[in-house]
Amino acid sequence: MSPLSSGDAARALTFFHPDGVLESVEPLGQGNINDTWRVSLADGTQWVLQRLHPAVFPDPGAVMANMRIVTDHLDRNPEERYVFFRLATNPQGQNYWIDSSGCCWRLLTHIGHSRTLGSLKNPAQAREIGRLLGRFHLLTADLDPVTLADPLPDFHITPRCLAHYDAVCAGLQGTARQENSQETFCFGLIETLRPTAAILEEARGSLTLRVIHGDPKAANFLFAADADRAVSLIDFDTVKPGLLLHDLGDCLRSCCNPRGESHADPAATAFDPDLFESIMQGYLEQAGSLPTQADQALLVTSAAVISFELGLRFFTDHLAGDRYFKVDRPGQNLHRALVQFHLQQSIQAQQNELERRLAALTR
Repeated sequence: MSPLSSGDAARALTFFHPDGVLESVEPLGQGNINDTWRVSLADGTQWVLQRLHPAVFPDPGAVMANMRIVTDHLDRNPEERYVFFRLATNPQGQNYWIDSSGCCWRLLTHIGHSRTLGSLKNPAQAREIGRLLGRFHLLTADLDPVTLADPLPDFHITPRCLAHYDAVCAGLQGTARQENSQETFCFGLIETLRPTAAILEEARGSLTLRVIHGDPKAANFLFAADADRAVSLIDFDTVKPGLLLHDLGDCLRSCCNPRGESHADPAATAFDPDLFESIMQGYLEQAGSLPTQADQALLVTSAAVISFELGLRFFTDHLAGDRYFKVDRPGQNLHRALVQFHLQQSIQAQQNELERRLAALTR
């Protein structure tokens, strides 16, 4: 997608606020998919302006309908400790705009005096994230999953990610591309881990199905600007019907990697068992009634499977020419894949210890 121009912002804002006067626009966040800006108007209000990636979200209407259902539901259950964003609407009540190039734009309320964390630094932050995710799951526990569309049917279905990888690899056969040592490592590890791809899908019938956030990574939790206190969960593009373990596994995958997802030495990536314990302690304090015994039995495994899945998605995009995830340099998606694959290995190596700690928390 093209960079934002002042004209783009002005046209989007005119849709939502016909009489608003734009004062400033600045980039906000480091998302891998969508583009986000903080917008200030002359009346002193601030908003979050977002442009969805059309290749990633081909049905923006479904995405926005899901978002409206969940934000309305949360708004009917106000929290003293947490605040969730709201969707802006234009005078006719519409909450998104499609521009001439097919991009979907939306405007969200801005949550001030807050910050995001690229990675967690201490158990207190981890416990806060666990509490907030647990609270989100409790607040949406009475929201019937069938009321939500599934705008990304293959999302978190690891066997389908593997099938897409196989299709991309088949398309590369006979080409003249030269494989490097990092790619060789990825190809080999994928074959080793191939039998694990279907673990969650094969157990789906015994696992908890519910409304999930879909992408509860560290950067999607807002913290107070001056304290290690979580105040909000953002980015509802991927809210959908899914497994409780999709959210828990993805949250653990992201938040228990203290080096973050873009650090310089992928081989040094390690899953932190103390952060794992703190997240689960916070989560179970809030939502201990939600995970069943079947969920608990596969919880650690779910973090490993989703680390594998994300590494597979990054590596597939690298092979396909970086068409899905935004990149700033050649090889960035390969680097991201290596981080996730090494993270998966770290989880697998510590599985017994992690399951021991979880058992102590749930005893």
